[in-house]
Amino acid sequence: MLSAEPAYALARATFKRAQRGLFGGKHIQFGNNNPFSKKKTRRSWLPNVQNKNLYSETLSKFIELKVTTSVLRTIDKKGGLDKYLLETKDKNLFSEKALELKAKILRQQKVQAK
Repeated sequence: MLSAEPAYALARATFKRAQRGLFGGKHIQFGNNNPFSKKKTRRSWLPNVQNKNLYSETLSKFIELKVTTSVLRTIDKKGGLDKYLLETKDKNLFSEKALELKAKILRQQKVQAK
């Protein structure tokens, strides 16, 4: 039986900021600083997030998004924002914003095909 939750909700819990951009599954990581004195102090590592205007060929406009550098490299590798969103499975997008954009692009492609 399929659950009523969206596909991205079945993956590892993401922090809320990742829902408003393309984070590619990156999370806050936790660990210790270990100096020479061996006195450990807790710290966290945040994903490297950049504000970028990415062009959507299907929508013919720039879209402002918060994107991690790893996702930027993947977008370049795939050949653009549209191809990245369309070729990536929903369960691997991990964000509501990405799923909304993907749906807009698919709708626009259907309209253009007619």
